[in-house]
Amino acid sequence: MIPRLTLPLSGLIRGSTMLGVAAASVLALSAPALADTLRVVKHSALRVLDPIQTTAYMSRNHGYMIYDTLFALDAELTPQPQMVDSWTVSDDEMVWSFTLREGLMFHDGEPVTGADVAASIARWGSRDGFGQLLMAHVESMEQHADDPSTMVMTLSEPFGLVIDALAKPSSNVPFIMPERIAQTPGTDAIEEHIGSGPFRWVAEEFQPGVIAVYERFEDYVPREEPASWASGGKVVHFDRVEWVVMPDAQTTLSAMQSEEIDYWEDPPADLLPILDASPDITVRNINLLGMQTIMRPNMLNPPFDDARIRRAAIAAVYQEDVLQAMIGNPDLYNLCAAMFVCDTPLATDAGGETLITGGDPDLARSLLEEAGYDGTPIVLMHPTDVSTLRVQPVVVAQAMRDVGFTVDLQAMDWQTLVGRRANQGPIDDGGWNMFITNWVGADVFNPIVNNMVGGQGTDGWFGWADDPALEEMRMEFARATSVEEQAGIAERIQVHVYEQGYYAPIGQYFVPTAWSSSVEGILDGPAPFFWNIRRAD
Repeated sequence: MIPRLTLPLSGLIRGSTMLGVAAASVLALSAPALADTLRVVKHSALRVLDPIQTTAYMSRNHGYMIYDTLFALDAELTPQPQMVDSWTVSDDEMVWSFTLREGLMFHDGEPVTGADVAASIARWGSRDGFGQLLMAHVESMEQHADDPSTMVMTLSEPFGLVIDALAKPSSNVPFIMPERIAQTPGTDAIEEHIGSGPFRWVAEEFQPGVIAVYERFEDYVPREEPASWASGGKVVHFDRVEWVVMPDAQTTLSAMQSEEIDYWEDPPADLLPILDASPDITVRNINLLGMQTIMRPNMLNPPFDDARIRRAAIAAVYQEDVLQAMIGNPDLYNLCAAMFVCDTPLATDAGGETLITGGDPDLARSLLEEAGYDGTPIVLMHPTDVSTLRVQPVVVAQAMRDVGFTVDLQAMDWQTLVGRRANQGPIDDGGWNMFITNWVGADVFNPIVNNMVGGQGTDGWFGWADDPALEEMRMEFARATSVEEQAGIAERIQVHVYEQGYYAPIGQYFVPTAWSSSVEGILDGPAPFFWNIRRAD
């Protein structure tokens, strides 16, 4: 049997405890304040509502509000049944049957069926890297002929990671939608936003860039188990949750201090001492696996269609420069060249040593000369409205310029970047050369969930590396029968990805969350969860 992809938590917990007028004008745009309304400032505005079409975390977070999943990881990174009541596997491990819990209902009043599940998993599997790997082993998925609450998955060959795939905790998450919606091609945005999750989307109050509103779904039936990460009982204690957009950190700080905002997802590091000093505000790291910030080139457009030029960009960068500018406090970051996160069984610096030893400008210049780089501008997209993304592009751009690159740093908001990065066209048709983004540790800790080490070409993740040999190594990892064997394969994958310059981690860091002491029950996890939260007594 293939071992489950688990990850011990020992050694990973770092920084778990951390040290207005303008606000009122923004808050006035929402409904009157109620005792049962939770007001939240997220890391960005919500614009893309389809959590399968994009890996953007705001879309994932929106998905967790209104959708549910068949399985979910608990705090020990163990898959637990969520929408599933029971499941069976045939003796030859080729036929899997999943029966749903009683009482599951979509927000439009329709019951959840096996047909909904089959269509949803198929759509997710057309976009997500882990999902694509699962679907490569699936012969058919369909509702059971005699039981509408059961979905039957028949494999073409045994695959030991079925449950792990269905419990994937972060982008893309295999959320369950009504069949008619899930039949939308994964490349097209869905037009209805109806799930069976604990909250209902209030479309009529949505103002992109201003506010997103969710209401408690009264017919949601929570599991009886205690909530743990994304698993267990999703018990909602607020009638209403509002995500209010406040791009200015000082405005948000004032709103937190005046108790007009209850929850701040990612306050900037320089404001943490002020928040931590307040007796009415709690500051804590709820994502114990931390975050990884990465630079991703576009392999389709010149000059990054040349591996030597991609490698030169990586050789130009020193993580310490990035993390000092981004975070400042060494207690909140690691120098870490491990693509699969430091302090884990798969961690190694192999292939990326220059990132943590000062960079290698001479190597970068020699690679540019060897490749005949002619000064073609590198279009580096620069999101300016997200505190944990606005600094890295500036530092990386300067490092690249120092070794001879011409860099066109183009400012935009994050949601514009999210839309533009899907463009596979040339630069003069809205294309791009590089962007920088952040991943939670749960999204990158092995070669199966890590989208950046995929080689599926234009069917893969933004940047679109086309590398059948890399895909075969990932399949080899999936078939491995021991952690030691997995570690050896993961190191080969990492060295190969660095040699090809497909991407580079430019630091591991931790972002505490702040919330009013008037609320309690905040869960740890790779995403912010808004069930279990209640007003403190």
